[in-house]
Amino acid sequence: MEVIFLGTGTSQGVPMIGCDCAVCTSADPRNRRTRASIHVVMDGLHVQVDAAPEFRLQCVREKVARTDLFILTHGHADHIAGMDDLRRFCDLLGGEGLTVYSTDEGMSRVLAIYPYAIMERPLVRGYPAFRLQQMPVELELPQGTIRSTLLPHGGVNTLGLVFTERSSGVSFAYYTDCKRLPREAVEFAKGAAAVVLDGLRPQPHPSHMSIGEAVTAAADVGAPMTWLTHLTHLSDHAATEAGLPMNVRLAYDGLRLKL
Repeated sequence: MEVIFLGTGTSQGVPMIGCDCAVCTSADPRNRRTRASIHVVMDGLHVQVDAAPEFRLQCVREKVARTDLFILTHGHADHIAGMDDLRRFCDLLGGEGLTVYSTDEGMSRVLAIYPYAIMERPLVRGYPAFRLQQMPVELELPQGTIRSTLLPHGGVNTLGLVFTERSSGVSFAYYTDCKRLPREAVEFAKGAAAVVLDGLRPQPHPSHMSIGEAVTAAADVGAPMTWLTHLTHLSDHAATEAGLPMNVRLAYDGLRLKL
């Protein structure tokens, strides 16, 4: 299994507009954070999770040339605004519609923003086509399984995802945009080789885990390695990592995990 971090930033990205703080002006490339999304390759199946406003640029940068299915964790702008660029993957699938899995909230947002794309096949080459599907608790695929659980995120629930590759048996958990991990989410992630957690900033936030809360959640899950994502400009990469446990690191744009 391979996991590509296309983006690891929050809704404002880093550098932020009009900000000249030490992180926004840092020369460390790990402090340049586009909006959060990942690309998972599981026994040759390419799964894209979320589409940030920078999605096209992220795909070009990381040479992502295929997406077989798409999962939208929730309908907030920093996760849905790049979905129109999925049209290119419909082309690369031979003009087929792309299956999009999400929650009821996520599907309603896709319907509201992309009504022109809700169809089985693109009208013509170069158009997007989304086949909306409710994300099941367990999605069985020839290449493995993807389990989902709901995570509290302010007024909505986001999809927490656990990927298990069939050939290797390796599992990977992706829990972005959440205030806490319900017990089911912790149990689903037990045994994962790596876990990704929302770790917005050092200070508390009403709908995201702080870095301290994420470290506590990481200890509860007990994975060999935990990566924090959805980071603001309040966390310098090197300085923040220096104060973390050795098995908790900050993710960065372009990070690749081979599990």
